[in-house]
Amino acid sequence: MGQIAIIDYGMGNLRSVEQALRHVAPDRDIVVTDDPAVVMAAERVVFPGQGAMPDCMRELDARGLRAAVLEAAQSKPFLGICIGLQMLFEHSAEGDVPGLGVLSGEVVRFAHELRDAQGGKLKVPHMGWNSVKHAEHALWDGIPQDARFYYVHSYYVVPTDVALAQATSDYPQPFVCAVARDKLFAVQFHPEKSHAAGLKLLQNFVHWNPL
Repeated sequence: MGQIAIIDYGMGNLRSVEQALRHVAPDRDIVVTDDPAVVMAAERVVFPGQGAMPDCMRELDARGLRAAVLEAAQSKPFLGICIGLQMLFEHSAEGDVPGLGVLSGEVVRFAHELRDAQGGKLKVPHMGWNSVKHAEHALWDGIPQDARFYYVHSYYVVPTDVALAQATSDYPQPFVCAVARDKLFAVQFHPEKSHAAGLKLLQNFVHWNPL
């Protein structure tokens, strides 16, 4: 079994992702790395992160990781998490910066005035637990509809191709919280912080063998 590489571009606490993967795959070789060669050689890749889009893109390029991420996202099982989802798209309203352009679409901010069905004001960032409505995909195996996952974000993706969408959450209107294409799967929530449902998704990723 090949190595699982967690990409370290200096943004966010990667230890929780590493610990969660080691929990669901104790027999696998899991490495946190900022070495493009290690990313290129890995069997599968996890692309997590936290922080602002301009900082994340700058740090990714500063470490010479762009080419390795682009290659991995198109050639091997690849899981993007949180900003690791947003960076895959063409452009973000956060800082008005281009993303990696792996997927077509925009990253936009939640409106400043959000209200729930009872008229109560909703906070931005969207933070905490929210239920997820998902399509059929190998990474959702064993995860019930409306399972709850943990979020911390002010921006969300709007894919040009609606077929990319694999799941939505409501805040208060539906927004895309997971996308998939070929060997790539990416989520807005944090599976590593989402208890049983999140661990199941990570376990499914470890055993996922897309064509």
